[in-house]
Amino acid sequence: MTEMVFGAVPAQPGDPVLPRWWRTLDRLTLTCVFVLFGIGLLLGLAASPPLAAKNGFAPFHYVARQAAFGGMALCAMIVVSMMPPTLIRRLGVLGFLVSFAALALLPAFGTDFGKGATRWYSLGFASVQPSEFLKPVFVVLCAWLLAAAQEVGGPPGRLFSFIVAATVTLVLALQPDFGQASLLLASWGAMYFVGGAPVLPLVAMAGLTVLGGVFAYSHSDHFARRIDGFLSSEVDPLTQVGYATNAIQEGGFFGVGVGEGTVKWSLPDAHTDFIIAVAAEEYGLVLVLATVALFATVTVRSFARLMRERDTFACLAGTGLATMFGLQAFINLGVAVRILPAKGMTLPFVSYGGSSLVAAGIAMGMLLALTRTRAQGSIEDVLGPRG
Repeated sequence: MTEMVFGAVPAQPGDPVLPRWWRTLDRLTLTCVFVLFGIGLLLGLAASPPLAAKNGFAPFHYVARQAAFGGMALCAMIVVSMMPPTLIRRLGVLGFLVSFAALALLPAFGTDFGKGATRWYSLGFASVQPSEFLKPVFVVLCAWLLAAAQEVGGPPGRLFSFIVAATVTLVLALQPDFGQASLLLASWGAMYFVGGAPVLPLVAMAGLTVLGGVFAYSHSDHFARRIDGFLSSEVDPLTQVGYATNAIQEGGFFGVGVGEGTVKWSLPDAHTDFIIAVAAEEYGLVLVLATVALFATVTVRSFARLMRERDTFACLAGTGLATMFGLQAFINLGVAVRILPAKGMTLPFVSYGGSSLVAAGIAMGMLLALTRTRAQGSIEDVLGPRG
């Protein structure tokens, strides 16, 4: 016995690829992603001209680049979303090997662009950040290992996934890139928990994370400065967080008006990490809440569809990807309103950035592929016969 999950019309054998893809796709999530990208272009028109003037480019140089990178990201998202879970798994394993090798070679061949952390490869015309591409394939690899552990006679996938997670986290922390390390560790923890793992290892991992944070605070000036700034009772008005806080306060409910904001002239990362400050100042709380609602819709809707997923790998990988998407948005927004320490993390599909946009497109394509409607065995087939 088979049945369709998510209540869509069953796909018939021999259906053309595009109609079948459209019929089985979560179209609301796809629409939300396109709207988020549209908001990113709108905010880019406001935030990027000051940076373009500073670097001697045409006023909308970075907007044109964002549109180009975004086009690549959306195309990648659509292509990946057409793949079956088995192909997603193979793509994830191969992609992890390539991106982790690129990440490990950063100390020898990478650059920091004067930001104090070696995270990029400079290609002259553009730069590549391997950690952005590592995120979705890391989730897929760990989901495959955790799913394999639940098979009869399967490998010790939980142990292997723990080793992979610990290794990747350590490499990222050494850059240092504590934000991405925390994001990947949280995504792995969500998959580990959903996979039915004991709570004790998760508690132990949380304890090790706290100890790692204490060690980093004691031995990394970069990390310590951000924590001290976050814990300070007063906000330095000349820091990025200070500029962002003032812009959000000035924006009020409806904003100061299109093009009337001033924070973009003083905030170095107004077009990337603090893009929401530009939105709050010029368009007010209305656009900020709309953006939050779009991220929440994608995340919650993905979880709701995955709750009825019977394929273990698809369920775990989708959980990790949805967690990563929602948590990254939460971290970016949390830093802007000072409920989290600064982490240097982009807002998916909204912030400017080639690597972050394309990688977000790949990740969302994987999530859309894993939440598509598919014929699945009945729940009795999954549980097996009772003795």
